[in-house]
Amino acid sequence: MPKTDKPTTRKPNAALMKPVQPDAALSAIVGSTPIPRGELTKKLWDYIKKNGLQDQTKKTLINADAALKVVFNGKAQVSMFEMTKLVSGHIK
Repeated sequence: MPKTDKPTTRKPNAALMKPVQPDAALSAIVGSTPIPRGELTKKLWDYIKKNGLQDQTKKTLINADAALKVVFNGKAQVSMFEMTKLVSGHIK
């Protein structure tokens, strides 16, 4: 198959680009203005890293502080996969 010079462009996922509205609990962390889901996830990770909430021994776990505990439905620690599911319950 001949190689073409045209690079393949990846179309952004429309669902990730559509702004979502965080509820009061999530707004305390990412702000209250509607933002795209991808940006929301980025802000959430910035918060986790800034506050050193990623578990040091098992990097896939997130330790909740007071603000995140509300978002995590009272759980002290969740996996990063469970986190995305829990965050989905806090957006409109």
